[in-house]
Amino acid sequence: MDDYKIRIQESNYYEKAKESISTFDRWMQDPEVAKGYQAEYREFVLSELLLAIMDNDEKSVRELAKHAGISANTIQNIRSGHSKDMKLSNFISVAKACGYGLVLEKNGNRIPLTMPEQNAQ
Repeated sequence: MDDYKIRIQESNYYEKAKESISTFDRWMQDPEVAKGYQAEYREFVLSELLLAIMDNDEKSVRELAKHAGISANTIQNIRSGHSKDMKLSNFISVAKACGYGLVLEKNGNRIPLTMPEQNAQ
């Protein structure tokens, strides 16, 4: 009989566990929280990608800023994580200065992303 009670208790425990959701999932049910999370996550991913690109490059902050056509302060803010709203133009410029190109692709059609001043060169 005791074994039967234990099985019932275990069964109830697992049923409750199936019904419960994680704290993260509960937060994501709030549209405002989900919207804020998505925006910050995209910014985080772009920032981390750019940091990885810069880490593989041997240029100093000033040299990278010169090649990218943006201020050394902007580069330093990106590296230190103080850049809160990275502009796409800065992302593209830094990636290009580090030897990378960005391409949009859909159904086999590829469109290289370049900045207007880069096209004139």
